[in-house]
Amino acid sequence: MRTKKRRLIHILLTAVLMIPCLFFSVPCAVMAAVASVLFLAFYEWVLAQRRDKVMDLCDDIDCILRSDDTISFDEYKESELSVLSAEIHKMTIRLREQNAALMTEKQFAKEALEDISHQLRTPLTSVMMILGLMNDSELTEKERMEYLRDLYELLARMKWLIETMLSISRIDADAVKFAKDTVSCRELIEKSVETVSVTAELKEIELRTIIDGEPSFIGDIHYTSEAIVNLLKNAIEHTPSGGKITITAKGSNISTEITITDTGEGIPETELSHIFERFYRSSEYTKNGFGIGLAFAKRVISAQDGSLKVSNVKPNGAEFTIHFFKTTI
Repeated sequence: MRTKKRRLIHILLTAVLMIPCLFFSVPCAVMAAVASVLFLAFYEWVLAQRRDKVMDLCDDIDCILRSDDTISFDEYKESELSVLSAEIHKMTIRLREQNAALMTEKQFAKEALEDISHQLRTPLTSVMMILGLMNDSELTEKERMEYLRDLYELLARMKWLIETMLSISRIDADAVKFAKDTVSCRELIEKSVETVSVTAELKEIELRTIIDGEPSFIGDIHYTSEAIVNLLKNAIEHTPSGGKITITAKGSNISTEITITDTGEGIPETELSHIFERFYRSSEYTKNGFGIGLAFAKRVISAQDGSLKVSNVKPNGAEFTIHFFKTTI
């Protein structure tokens, strides 16, 4: 519509300019008309070139929407569409990055679902077998109670797996609102140790607590306790009977530090960088668990602006170190 108006205005201006030219001479009027026609033709040619460029740009955008990753916007750098093409190029890069991230997340979700299915299949099979055995009318009361205990343990592990996976997913989705309370390390450690004390006692493992002063940090005592319980369960699992697990806590002007040290077999050096990955179970150290307890602990602590690191200690054992920083680093 704007082009038609411009043409009409151009024709009217040409007609207006030719009228005074006729008073001078006819050749002057003809030259003015020819110049006007040439200018109009040049203007139409420029518009056609611009339209072609715009159509090419539209075609390229359409190809991008069809997942064509070979499209480049270099040909538009020298044209008047350079600014627009540059912005579209930025948007395209961002869309490609988001698409790659979505594909990665989709693959991860697929693998995670397969892992969960695999993890649940074994205890479910055991539950079905135990239920079948319990149908035997000749079972003694003692045998029946043993089967019930086994069922409870299996169902408790399945419940823990599902709840932990849901918690990890909610943390990854930034759907968890962590409290910002002043957490006493003494209270936190007592709460966490109480949860695993029976398990440690049955395995004849000593739980030793060393707290220097009254260290504290800003965080969520509920989620942090769950994270430490997972670290303690991991330590108990890999510490032989008669061993010892030491939990220490101390504070400084920079951070509050909590360490959990065991006298177990330690962690293979090649696995130290992978130990917090979800479902990581590739060696003797990690083969008995689900591979999500340490991943959960890492996410909870990191989500509260803390850090969780692991190392081996001499002569044997592993040490998990938690730092809750008092200032942003």
